[in-house]
Amino acid sequence: MKKILLIATGGTIASEKTQEGLAPSITSDELLKYVPDAAKYCTIFAVQVLNLDSTSIQPKHWIIMAKAVEEHYDDYDGFVITHGTDTMAYTAAALSYLIQGSMKPIVVTGSQKPISRDITDAKTNLLDSFIYASCDRAYGVNIVFGGKVIAGTRAKKERTKSYEAFFSINFPNLAVIQDEKVTFFIDDKPAHNHNKPVFYHKLNDKVLLLKLIPGMKAEILHKLCDDYDALIIESFGVGGIPEEDDELVLSFTDVLNDWAVKGKIVIMTTQVTNEGSDLSVYQVGQTVKNIANLMEAYDMTLESSVTKLMWMLANIEDQTQMRNAFYQIINRDILFSN
Repeated sequence: MKKILLIATGGTIASEKTQEGLAPSITSDELLKYVPDAAKYCTIFAVQVLNLDSTSIQPKHWIIMAKAVEEHYDDYDGFVITHGTDTMAYTAAALSYLIQGSMKPIVVTGSQKPISRDITDAKTNLLDSFIYASCDRAYGVNIVFGGKVIAGTRAKKERTKSYEAFFSINFPNLAVIQDEKVTFFIDDKPAHNHNKPVFYHKLNDKVLLLKLIPGMKAEILHKLCDDYDALIIESFGVGGIPEEDDELVLSFTDVLNDWAVKGKIVIMTTQVTNEGSDLSVYQVGQTVKNIANLMEAYDMTLESSVTKLMWMLANIEDQTQMRNAFYQIINRDILFSN
């Protein structure tokens, strides 16, 4: 029988009602008492590394989670990390870059309702996670939620209250879990790969995200350039930068060129959830890409773009290598790039 380690970090799944609202308080051992059927599939051990609402999760906490997996990697066949839903997609993406090449499953899960409630999705999600983590064909960092298995770099929370909260963006679900059975849609685990994963221990959180809105001025980027090492711009549609018709007003193109001259990484992505960016379509995209030497996220999720940048900035010094690394496929994070 497989040995699975439960790594608890708090979140709604472990929350109880207080006078100020829900707050994490249920321990890892207490979580296991709500899913006794999991013992049919695996032997489970538990550790508590954090007890936070996921709104408070920071890059330093991703390092703690990855370290917990690394320290116990040789002792267990798989890992289940319980986590709040609000930043779960960021955490799954970050772990995909901090733990690369794992042939053991590292499952991230949680719930929209606390596990202590009579009506909740928590018990099903947690049981499904243990079932999937015990499967011989499972590997890598994935989210299990709402009966779906989603690659860790492709998940996005699309609903705030519904049980079906997470969706796989620009990539198929890897599998579904129904009636305690796993049906794989993508079944590609290498048959004979016994290599250990590569663990990374550093992230650089000096990444700025700017969401464009009509009427926004470029001065904000000019003021923030010295405080950040990389910039992600969420533009409209397939991507582009507004053109300024007032010669006395600082243009986005000039500011972004200044970022590039100072050796900063600038990534263009889109505010639209599905289908990705393509700066080659319109003049407002082509012009700024050529002038400011922008990169673009294409079909990557925002969560993957942000966390991949944090990983790159901390672990790769050469900018050319960094640009190449952004388009290197890691845990299915990107399909299309030029």
